[in-house]
Amino acid sequence: MLLSDKEGNALSWSSSGALGFKGTKKGTPFAAAKVGELLGERAQVIGIKGVNVVIKGVGSGRESSLRSFASKGIEISSIRDETPIPFNGPRPPKPRRV
Repeated sequence: MLLSDKEGNALSWSSSGALGFKGTKKGTPFAAAKVGELLGERAQVIGIKGVNVVIKGVGSGRESSLRSFASKGIEISSIRDETPIPFNGPRPPKPRRV
């Protein structure tokens, strides 16, 4: 997750790997919630009162990270989904067989 100003300059960032989650645990909703919580605390320290959220990508932690970010008392004025969708780009990788 990235916290930036209106011009797009990065103010703070964090990821589940930076918090110490390894392997498949990085993709869990719990890890995403911890990342959202940490960025919410950093936004409070910086002095940010309200944000416009732009979500890119799919994953199990999209909603949980947003909820934990909002629980820190920062007002979310808008949520926009900008997940890139290919118009028949390269062939996707074959599914894993476990």
